[in-house]
Amino acid sequence: MQLGMIGLGKMGANMAQRLLQGGHQVTGFDPSADARKNLEGHGGGSADSLKALVQALPAPRVLWLMVPSGKITDDTVDALLALLDKGDTMIDGGNSNYKDSLGHAAKCKDKGVNYVDCGTSGGVWGLAEGYSMMVGGDEQVVDGLKPIFETLAPGKDKGWGRVGPVGSGHFTKMVHNGIEYGLMQAYAEGFSILKHKEEFGLDLAQIGNIWRDGSVVRSWLLELATDALSKNPEMDGIAPYVVDSGEGRWTVNAALELNVSAPVITLSLMERFRSRDDDSFTDKLLASLRNEFGGHAIKKE
Repeated sequence: MQLGMIGLGKMGANMAQRLLQGGHQVTGFDPSADARKNLEGHGGGSADSLKALVQALPAPRVLWLMVPSGKITDDTVDALLALLDKGDTMIDGGNSNYKDSLGHAAKCKDKGVNYVDCGTSGGVWGLAEGYSMMVGGDEQVVDGLKPIFETLAPGKDKGWGRVGPVGSGHFTKMVHNGIEYGLMQAYAEGFSILKHKEEFGLDLAQIGNIWRDGSVVRSWLLELATDALSKNPEMDGIAPYVVDSGEGRWTVNAALELNVSAPVITLSLMERFRSRDDDSFTDKLLASLRNEFGGHAIKKE
């Protein structure tokens, strides 16, 4: 199958490379000339504009978007709609908000363009291990794209599937990332407790390796944590500042809208916010209040 790849950052480039290895023809566009040259080095074609990319693909065209969520995706969808024809297909494999995806799908439907939202997980490991893909879209359209998903997935019949209509793919990936927040927070807190029991002199990497086999808490995230602890036991040179991609916030918002209790995911998001406050007004006021009502000592800066 021949398709266009829009966005040749690390993940997009790796996905294009995996598709090429699987026998697909890939032509890519990225504003970066170096990114386009990199794709050519792996046997793909390149175009220096969206218009050139669309013109290079045979009809009906299939285009896979791997661009940042929000305005960039909005602008890319609008630009493509001015170039595509009825029967062409647009796949958004990025981390768009599912509500945005519903809006994109409506625009595409008006022009007769198929729209598929594909929540994609796998990160930098996807090239070698394959990607987990949660696909939303018309069943017949998704069936026609099976060769692409089967090549990108860990196996033809595993790691991917159509989860429902348009919007459901990104919704499922959103919740997936919310769960990820909670799991990461639990591992980080657990290993921190172990580290603070200094009199035992615990080897955290050793413990992580023990848990990797047979334990009920074994997982790929645990493997990554163990590897990180093996390389840098004290986490030297790493600032205690945790960013968020936005999907944790969206998951919490969805829980509120659906009246679903999700305290672990919510608190893990709050902890990320807290990590960024190196001069916490909240904590200063808490210390002041303890002094006001109980005369407790205040630690000066």
